[in-house]
Amino acid sequence: MTSQNPLEHPAIEYLAHQTPRPGQIDMMIEANQSLSNGGFHLAAAPTGIGKTAAALAAAIEVAKKSKSDKKIFFLTSRQSQHRIVVDTVRRLNQLRQDKEKITLVDMIGQSGMCVQPFAKESSLVFSILCSQARKSRSCIPWITQAPNLSQRILNSPLHVDELVELTKIHRENQVLTQTCPWKVARESVKHADVFVGDYNHLFDDGVREASLEAMGVSLSDIIIIVDEAHNLANRIRLTMEKRLTPTIVKNTAMELEEHLGTLQENSNLPGSQTNGEEIELISWGLEVIRACRQTFTELFNSLHTSLPNGKDEQKVEVIDFVNAIHRACDMSEGNSQQRTIVGTAEPKASLVSRNKRLKTIQQLLANVDIEVETDSDDATYEPDSHRFAEIIECVNRFGEGTAMTLIFDTKGKDGKITTHLLDPGLVSRPVFENSSGAILMSGTLYPPTMYANLLGLPDEKTTSRSYKSPFSGSRRPVLLAQDVTTKYTERGHDMTLKIRAQITALVKGTPGNIAVFVPSYKMLNDIFADAHFPGIRKVTESRDWSKQDIDGIVELLRDGKESGQRILLCGVFGARLSEGVDYNGGILDAVACIGIPNPPPSVLNNALKEYVAERFGRDLAWQYTSTQPAINAIMQAMGRPIRSIGDRALILLLDKRHSDRVYAKCYPSDLMMSNTSGPETTTSFAKRFFAKVHTTKEE
Repeated sequence: MTSQNPLEHPAIEYLAHQTPRPGQIDMMIEANQSLSNGGFHLAAAPTGIGKTAAALAAAIEVAKKSKSDKKIFFLTSRQSQHRIVVDTVRRLNQLRQDKEKITLVDMIGQSGMCVQPFAKESSLVFSILCSQARKSRSCIPWITQAPNLSQRILNSPLHVDELVELTKIHRENQVLTQTCPWKVARESVKHADVFVGDYNHLFDDGVREASLEAMGVSLSDIIIIVDEAHNLANRIRLTMEKRLTPTIVKNTAMELEEHLGTLQENSNLPGSQTNGEEIELISWGLEVIRACRQTFTELFNSLHTSLPNGKDEQKVEVIDFVNAIHRACDMSEGNSQQRTIVGTAEPKASLVSRNKRLKTIQQLLANVDIEVETDSDDATYEPDSHRFAEIIECVNRFGEGTAMTLIFDTKGKDGKITTHLLDPGLVSRPVFENSSGAILMSGTLYPPTMYANLLGLPDEKTTSRSYKSPFSGSRRPVLLAQDVTTKYTERGHDMTLKIRAQITALVKGTPGNIAVFVPSYKMLNDIFADAHFPGIRKVTESRDWSKQDIDGIVELLRDGKESGQRILLCGVFGARLSEGVDYNGGILDAVACIGIPNPPPSVLNNALKEYVAERFGRDLAWQYTSTQPAINAIMQAMGRPIRSIGDRALILLLDKRHSDRVYAKCYPSDLMMSNTSGPETTTSFAKRFFAKVHTTKEE
């Protein structure tokens, strides 16, 4: 229930701002009300509304008044967002100096927190080496106990890098005690109010089960906050993408053979827990995988020969994939008539029943344990038996209905088969329904009802709202160029020159740094590779940029702003420069968005449209799979220069199709656009705007 005076609402006690921002209290109260009823609130909350503080205030108040111990899991897809959450809780604690402090644990992936040399290995190699080091008790930080460290972590919210450094200098009884940062952080979550981590802590089944058990936390006692929630559906889909090649099948047979040999050797050692039935089952599995080399080679050959003319990909029927395994089982059993039941002389025709074959093989392959040599030339080696197990599990779990599709493409030596989960709600819905409630928020969670549908949130417990931007249109005007487009039928050299002329016009009218985003790296090269823009330094994003390269961009822009040397930053929608980088401090004066990043035609996109049409109707299929994601990617880019309420920026949209109804309806109703008919108009508009509107400091 909302108080007559919003400033008297109990959640205001946990708001990390002395003066609430426009729209912030509305979001806090509505989210709080939804959580109080065990529901889910979707907030399309523009930059500047203070959504992190509002969400935390709503969730903390509900957790504190609960009769049982509730934990807040603040999940985000980017590490840069972790710092914002930690800083928000620090600010809240400063405002609550005489009251109970809010405790927090910030974690990233295990390898990112590891202090061992093998932390630099590829993810799966690290996982294996870490597991081996723990099993053999050769990882000293893992077995080292530091009982007082957890309380030090909880005394004051720490960024994850600060937590790692703390473990390096921590002393127990005056003795330097180096323990595993990831382990102590995970153990500390049980005693914290807020946990900050990645989506996979709850939305990857294997990670969730392991994490919550180690943390001593039940999903039913978790209040979930999903930041940048527009990314969650695609992140779940990406997590469920599993790949298989003939090489993976071949390597799996060799790995399983090595694993079996090790078990057979160890079975003769005193105290061995390996029994004859286990060895016989693995022997059966090895025969099946050896036969799979033939059956999957035949499947891949048939896929190559049946490709439509001029195409390099096609759909694979799930039954064809499954039958390749069943045929291998039949072949192996036909070649194994000499196997006998332990303790009898009778031949055994089938060790595993047909309906349990896939599950049994998946479990056998997932348990393969082999030695990994990190000092070999192939330092990126990963166990292919685990990859094969993952794709079998995915097919076994989702393959019976229409929610998953298999796609074959010719990339690589022999081509590959990839699983694609079309319905992320099959993964997310059980998580949300079994939690204590959730807030999903993003500046581009628009329309929120679309994301509620895609993530499978129950209608009866879900509320949503698009909050009005606190920035007046006069501080972030949007200018639409009516003389350019990247529509395929109108592309060409003349159109490229027109687009460059619009960029030049923006450069002439803008006093500081400018960011430009395009739909693809190919278009980035076509437009900017040999282009020169007077008076500004061009910096173009590369696929090969490291994390350090990305981190250096903000400092480069800040240095340019302070020295008067302007930067034209050229990047790609949906890539690292257009999402996740915090261009704070007003270091960008303008953003230009070239084209509309509609996904290119593909077998996957066609399958996705068909599935969405089946679930939500054909009227929504195109919007959900093409136009809305494209416009939301543009809105993400548009929000890059506006990081605080005192910022101002000019947005230039370089594609006349934005005024077409199919795209215009995808924008929030309160977003207004002005038109420019040519470069001269663009320059004049920019000069007037920057002469009249200046950056101000936030009070």
